[in-house]
Amino acid sequence: MSKQPTIVITGTAGFIGSVFVQYLNQQGFTNLLLVDDFGVEVKRKNWEGKTYTKVIERQAFLAQLNNDDFDIDIIIHLGARTDTTEFNYAIHEELNVAYSKLIWDYAAQKQIPLIYASSAATYGAGEHGYEDSHSIVAQLQPLNPYGVSKNEFDKWALQQNSNGSTPSFWTGLKFFNVYGPNESHKARMASVIFHSFNQIKETGVVKLFKSHRPEFKDGEQLRDFIYVKDLVNVIFWMMQQMLAKSWSSKNNGLYNLGTGQARSFYDLAANTFIAQGLPPNIEFVDMPLDIRDKYQYFTEANMQKLRAAGYDQPFTSLEEGVKDYVTNYLVPGKGC
Repeated sequence: MSKQPTIVITGTAGFIGSVFVQYLNQQGFTNLLLVDDFGVEVKRKNWEGKTYTKVIERQAFLAQLNNDDFDIDIIIHLGARTDTTEFNYAIHEELNVAYSKLIWDYAAQKQIPLIYASSAATYGAGEHGYEDSHSIVAQLQPLNPYGVSKNEFDKWALQQNSNGSTPSFWTGLKFFNVYGPNESHKARMASVIFHSFNQIKETGVVKLFKSHRPEFKDGEQLRDFIYVKDLVNVIFWMMQQMLAKSWSSKNNGLYNLGTGQARSFYDLAANTFIAQGLPPNIEFVDMPLDIRDKYQYFTEANMQKLRAAGYDQPFTSLEEGVKDYVTNYLVPGKGC
């Protein structure tokens, strides 16, 4: 390999960031600058054991950006506050909007490619569908402060795009429901698969939320679930296109990142049993009041835009993804 690019990855103490760093290592990339708030010990295991050039705290990274201390080839900005039950918007404003603006401005000034994490939470209840068109972004009505913060940054990024104040290449990826290894630290926000596996181990029963809308049966709430391995494949492909300057600036913008197929929470839980050779044993409980009126009952990514940009790899089916996650990560007791 020729001289390795310097890749900045934020959010590397978290779920997707830590998986992406591991994937980069597997592809031979080690000139990595890992950025996050590393003070919580339970998060540290998600980046320990990885090969990288430097680990730096978020605030120190931002301070050093101002001093122009880095020679960066691309930034993968995955750092965010992702808790949909955190209703203090000031926290989301700081970590998801203000932080992202600082990174964007630096990338624009230095003409460094930037890939950042947006979210399907921006779509709210789906009144405007799930198409990653720039024309609907200003009309979207997210259901929680997390979704609002992600949409506010998307709107701001599109304004910069209109003004020509952008990185050389940029994309905002609207992650749908991501699951897979390295999510254990997310606690309540970890995937239904993770919680189902632990409930099966402890009680033999999985409890899912009842539906509180008549058009959806219990357990038949539908989401677009994407395996984290597929998600990092897309980010890596997009990164490679940008580094090779094969990415067209006409392709800059927002992209959905799901599978394009909605599946039920019942399917997710049932396949967690099946992956362990067990018959499904599922009960339904009332949804907590604090999220009941802010809950997405249906999401499904329109994936035409990413396909048109050139990504042609298939996505892992829910059955295959759950089986791999359960049998290769959860069952061995690796705490993933």
